[in-house]
Amino acid sequence: MRHAASWGQKMKARWAIIGVLAAILGFGTGLRAAVKTQMVSYRSGNQTVHGFLALPGTPGRHPALVVIHEWWGLVPWVKQQAEKFAADGYVALAVDLYRGKTTDNPQVARELVRTLPPARAMQDLQAAFAYLASRPDVEPGEIGDVGWCFGGGWALQLAIHQPRLAACAVNYGTLPTSTAAIEAIHCPVLGNFGALDRGITPAKVHAFQAAMEKAGKSINVKIYPGAGHAFENPANKKGYRAEAAANAWERMVVFFNRTLKQ
Repeated sequence: MRHAASWGQKMKARWAIIGVLAAILGFGTGLRAAVKTQMVSYRSGNQTVHGFLALPGTPGRHPALVVIHEWWGLVPWVKQQAEKFAADGYVALAVDLYRGKTTDNPQVARELVRTLPPARAMQDLQAAFAYLASRPDVEPGEIGDVGWCFGGGWALQLAIHQPRLAACAVNYGTLPTSTAAIEAIHCPVLGNFGALDRGITPAKVHAFQAAMEKAGKSINVKIYPGAGHAFENPANKKGYRAEAAANAWERMVVFFNRTLKQ
């Protein structure tokens, strides 16, 4: 959550650079051409909510992912992650827990987190899971979730509250500590963390891993030396670690291919 102060001022330029790099690496050409994207609406309780849906270009049923944003909201980088997962064969739904609000200001982001009703957030995540499970192009038994920072913590919360979730990837998100919460997690969990993270510290990661292992849960964590919080997002100019980010992405690809592609 501690992005550089200049993050907002240089946002547009960085997204342009990221787009150029994506094109050079091939994602912005052939792979992206096969992916279909659209904003979709679905019911959450008695309200209508919206999300960014990325679909593989191939027909048939696919595994699916609930993609959960950082504390900035549903910004372009999160949508790009959903597109990348779709290019790998997943129906990816990037949720909008702020319901239309985004920011590039850390103070505003902190307030958005503080004022988000937890019950509403969980209802929206459960609704996203149900929406994916209801789609004819999704294998309902092969739905996982993934989140970064604020979204990483919520990815684990959905794993705690949705027993049908088949896999969970958390990237430097808040970790549960209670025995009851950990006992409620039934799916395999993958975690990527930074050794220099002052919020989600290595000590907290090791404690979570030990508690999961003691409870007989499937857990795979990696702590990256020299990386702090939010090291996977290129918009985090001072904290981005390209090599660690690429490895974290590859770990997620392998993890989801193993747990969701039967």
